[in-house]
Amino acid sequence: MKFRRLVAALTVALALAGCGSAPATSTSTGKDLTVFAAASLTGTFTELGKTFEAAHPGTKVKFNFGSSATLAQQITQGAPADVFAAASPATMKTVTDASLAGSPTTFVRNKLQIAVPTANPAKVAALKDLANPKVKVALCAQQVPCGAAAVKALDAAGLKVTPVTLEQDVKATLTKVELGEVDAALVYTTDVLAAAGKVKGIEFPEADKAINDYPIAVLAKAPSGDLAKQFVDLVLSQQGKDVLTKAGFEAP
Repeated sequence: MKFRRLVAALTVALALAGCGSAPATSTSTGKDLTVFAAASLTGTFTELGKTFEAAHPGTKVKFNFGSSATLAQQITQGAPADVFAAASPATMKTVTDASLAGSPTTFVRNKLQIAVPTANPAKVAALKDLANPKVKVALCAQQVPCGAAAVKALDAAGLKVTPVTLEQDVKATLTKVELGEVDAALVYTTDVLAAAGKVKGIEFPEADKAINDYPIAVLAKAPSGDLAKQFVDLVLSQQGKDVLTKAGFEAP
């Protein structure tokens, strides 16, 4: 009788041990990685996010795309995130000055083009055409990187442009062109390429005087610090560079 009781007790103990080991297997598969990135990185970072998830089974990369200035403000106000990729050093500086990020690395550069509807109804051909009051122009707000770049380019050309709308990020600015609500907009080369078939891009020489460097950094309070470093490594790798240059970004 005692032997039977002992066997039964051992059986129960082994069963409980087996149940206890299951959660360890399920929790070891990964966790969330939160990346705050400039709106102009939407296409490329989404692709790199899928690549990262494939290499880290169980990990989910969550993106917050938007104006770099807005993202920097959210980070300084305590928004939880692991990585910040900005469209200008100035917006990254907001975060590093608050000791909320490690040393940033510039990973790409981007410059402006004039985006017009494919039919180009206003017959825009050069930057000076945007100064024509009959041409409806959309610009990014000056406090965001694409807006600051537009100001530099227009100043370099000695032009004064009065936009009909100021948008909070480059994607919203480009959408105004896609919808035919404006005749032209100053957006990044990469956004023009991403919208191929919906808009037409026009290069202009003053864009070379308003090139934006894009820095990336692991955030100091990153909930997933190790994964954050690995994601930054992917962005900086040859594989990451290939994805970014294919989209129109330039090497730093």
